[in-house]
Amino acid sequence: MSEITYLAGLDLGQANEYTALAILERTLTTNPREKFFAVRHLERFPLGTSYPEICDRVVDLFDEPPLCNGTLAVDQTGVGRAVTDMIRRDRPQAIIRPITIIAGHAVVPDEAGWHVPKIELVSALQLLLQSRRLQVARGLPMAPVLVRELETFRVEINARANEPFAPWRERDHDDLVLAVAVAAWVGDRGLKQFWIR
Repeated sequence: MSEITYLAGLDLGQANEYTALAILERTLTTNPREKFFAVRHLERFPLGTSYPEICDRVVDLFDEPPLCNGTLAVDQTGVGRAVTDMIRRDRPQAIIRPITIIAGHAVVPDEAGWHVPKIELVSALQLLLQSRRLQVARGLPMAPVLVRELETFRVEINARANEPFAPWRERDHDDLVLAVAVAAWVGDRGLKQFWIR
C-alpha cells in the first residue's frame, strides 16, 4: 500500500533572476526509506513579477487540493527571508519549510528553518535521479527547460575543497532545478518532527 502527498518548492529570484515553483507528488511505499517523486507542475514567473503577486499565487495554489495543507519549501537565500515572511503573513494552507542555501558541508537548523549546503541539495537530487526515484511528467511545458538546467547544473569545487557560491548563481539559470531540489530535499529527508509551524 502506498501513500501519496504533494509538496511544492519555491526558488525566489531577484531583479534579473526568475522565480520558479515546482510541485512534486511524493509516493511513500511500505518501506519508509523508499520515497518516489514525480514533478507534476513547473512554473517560472516572468521577470519583474512582484513578490506580492508571487505570494498571491502560492496562497491560491494551497487553497485547494492537492496542495491544501501540504508542504511548501522556500529557498529564502538572499531576498527570500522577507518574502517568506510575506507568505506567512498571507497564511496559505501550507506547512512552510524555509531553506537557506549555504556553502559548507553541514545541515544546520535555526529559528527560521534550515541552512542547507548546496552540495547537499545537489547530492540529494542526483541520488533521486540516479535511483530513478524522481520522474518529470513529459507533458509539462517547462520540462525541457528543467532538463537543460539539470544538464548544466553542477557544483564546482576549488583546490581547498570549498564550493564557490557566487559563480554558481551567476551561470545558467538554475531556478527550476532549485525549486525541485528544495522540495525533494524536504520531502525525502522527512524532517517534520524538527520543524515548528
